Amino acid sequence: MADVLVRGGEVLDAGGRRRADVLVADAVVRAVGEGLEAPAGATVLDAGGCVVAPGLVDLHAHLRQPGREETETVETAARAAALGGYTAIVAMPNTEPPLDSAGTAREVLELGRHAAVEVAVAGAITVGRAGERLAPMAELAALGVRLFTDDGTGVQDGALMRRALDYARGLGVTLAQHCEDERLAAGGAMHEGSWSSRLGIPGVPAAAEEAMVARDLALVRLTGARLHFLHLSTAGSVELVRRAKAEGLPVTAEAAPHHLVLTDAAVGGFDPVFRVNPPLRGEADVAAVRAGLADGTIDVVATDHAPHAPETKDVPFAEAPPGMLGLETALAVALSVAPLEQVLALMSWQPAAIAGLADRHGGPVAEGRPANLCVIDPAATWQVDAGRLASRSRNTPYDGWKLTGRVRHTVVAGVPVVVDAEALR
Repeated sequence: MADVLVRGGEVLDAGGRRRADVLVADAVVRAVGEGLEAPAGATVLDAGGCVVAPGLVDLHAHLRQPGREETETVETAARAAALGGYTAIVAMPNTEPPLDSAGTAREVLELGRHAAVEVAVAGAITVGRAGERLAPMAELAALGVRLFTDDGTGVQDGALMRRALDYARGLGVTLAQHCEDERLAAGGAMHEGSWSSRLGIPGVPAAAEEAMVARDLALVRLTGARLHFLHLSTAGSVELVRRAKAEGLPVTAEAAPHHLVLTDAAVGGFDPVFRVNPPLRGEADVAAVRAGLADGTIDVVATDHAPHAPETKDVPFAEAPPGMLGLETALAVALSVAPLEQVLALMSWQPAAIAGLADRHGGPVAEGRPANLCVIDPAATWQVDAGRLASRSRNTPYDGWKLTGRVRHTVVAGVPVVVDAEALR
C-alpha cells in the first residue's frame, strides 16, 4: 500500500482548524504538520484551498441489495458515498429479504468488504419488519450491528416497542425509529396543508409523526434505553426532542437534506421525484428543522438515500414509491444552510458516535488514527446532472441545481478512492 501525502490544506476536525499536511501510511495517519515531505513513491493529493476533515458517516442509506439490485447495489451506493465524502455508511434493513437475521446481515457485510467505503448494517427491530415479534437482535449484535430499525415503517405496537427498548438496553445497542402513526397517515402522499388541498392529493398530517415521537419519548423515559429518531420533519417533532434533551433523556435525532431546503410547494408540478416519506413539509417546519440543527436539538444530517428505478417513478404522484437520492449531494445541500464546522459535526463525528464507528471514523485527524479522510473544496461550484450520478437510479430532486462545496478527494483506510472528484473504485 503506497504512502499518501495530503498537501497544502487546512485540517478541520472536532479540535478546530490548523494549517497542516497529512501523511498516511499503512491505513494510519503517520504525521500531521506543515511542510511534510512526501516519501519516495508516495501518492500526493493536492488540498490547496481545501479543508482536510475526518470522513463523513451516513447513518441512513438504502442500498437495496439484496432484492432490488436494478435500483442500487452495495457497490454503486458505496461509490456514490465516496464521491460525496463518506468513508462509512449504514445500510438500512428494508431490503428483500430484510436484514432481520444474521445470515442476511452477513451477506451485506461481505459485499461491503469489497466496496469503496465501509458498509455497516442496521438490523431490523422486528421479524420481516412486520411489527409483530422481535428479530434476533442478540445474534445481529454479535456480528457488530449497533443500530436497529424497521425504517420504512414505524413500530406501531407500543408494548412491542417497549420490549424492544428493554432488550436493546441490555445489549448495549441503539434503536432508531421511523416515526409515523400508520392510521393517521393512511392514504396520504404529501404533507397535509394548503398545498395538498390545492392539488387534490391526500395529505399526511404532521401529527402522524409527532404522535409517535411523543409515545416513544414516554417509552424512553420508562426504560432508560437509547433511541435515535430518523428523518424528523415537523416543528412539533423538533420541539418534543428539544424538551426531551433538556430533561436529560438519552435521545438523538437526524434530519435529511431535503427537509432542510425543500417544501411541499415543490409538489406543485406533480413530479413524483418529490414524493418522499416523511413528506416535504411547510415553510414553518423547514425553518424549525434548521433551527434544530443550529441549537443542537438535531444531532445528524443523514441522507435517507433512497434510489428507485426510473419506471417506478414515471407514474402518477400518489402511486410513486417515496424516496430521493442523497449521497452525492448531501454535503453541498447542508452547506447551503449551515457553516462547514457545524456541517462536519452533523455529518462526521456525531453520526460516527451514534453508529458505533467512532473508533475508526469521525475522530481527530491525528497521528495514529485510522486514515479515513475527505478533502472538501468549500468554494467549488458544480451543477447536479442526474445522468452522471454514480447511483443506478436517477431520482434526485436537485437535477440542474448549482451547488457550492464539493469533495475533491476521499481516502478510505489509507487508500484514495476519489481523486479530483473522480471515483477510482
